This record gives sequence, C-alpha cells and structure tokens, in this order.
Amino acid sequence: MKINIKKLYADAVIPTRGSIEAAGYDLYAYIDNEIIIKSHETIMIGTGISLEIPDGYFGAIYARSGLASKKNLRPANCVGVIDSDYRGEIKIPLFNDSNEDQTIDKNERVAQIVIMPYLNIEFNEVDELSKTSRDQSGFGSTGLK
Repeated sequence: MKINIKKLYADAVIPTRGSIEAAGYDLYAYIDNEIIIKSHETIMIGTGISLEIPDGYFGAIYARSGLASKKNLRPANCVGVIDSDYRGEIKIPLFNDSNEDQTIDKNERVAQIVIMPYLNIEFNEVDELSKTSRDQSGFGSTGLK
C-alpha cells in the first residue's frame, strides 16, 4: 500500500520503521529548538508532515516504547486517531509522566503511527440484546488466574 505524504517543511522527516517487520512507523519531532516538557505537563509536538490515509483506514498514534521507558513520555490521549479525511499536520500531544523535566530534540522520534483498517458500521437500536454466558458481568468477572 502506498500512502501520499506531504512535507510541510523541506527538512521534515518522513516516518521510518525500526525494522522490516515493525508495524509502526516512527514520527519525528519537527521543532526549531529543543523543547522541555515539565513534570506532568503536556506539550503539542508537530511532525511537519500530513498524510492522505485511504478510505477505510485510519492512523493509530501510539507511544514509542523507548521514549516511554527511558523518559516516561507518551501521547497524552494514549492512542490518537488520524481519520482518513484529515489533511492537516500530524501533531502529538506528549505527556510527561515523570517527576522530572524531559527534553525533546529536533528530529527526535516521539511516537509511532500504525495504519489500520476499520469497519464502517450502522447501529441498530433494539429493545433486547442476545443473552450470553457472561451477560452483564463486567470488570474482573472472568477472574484473575
């Protein structure tokens, strides 16, 4: 699958994969200077790119495991959704979960995007739903073993 990408700035970095089997493509910070994200603060980080995601797909924005484990930084919304009809700059709201200020450098990898299909559904309102063995049992109802 080919996805059209537009660099909004000549020196923006096109997403890359860390390995041939990686599902996610790393997104790079497009910033002029390093940014300091204070403890428990969220800062919006631009990537300098926009995408033309095909109909029937969306871009799921996930944390990078290295950034999360080494700097305690993650997308503030945990998982972002880039719809196929969005053509603006991809931006990442990075949240600092640590008790220390963290630094983001220009062209640092700040998140990853996975292009995924979705189902286009219609909701059918009914008076009753079919019964299952679990029925309405919720959180923790299947046990911790």
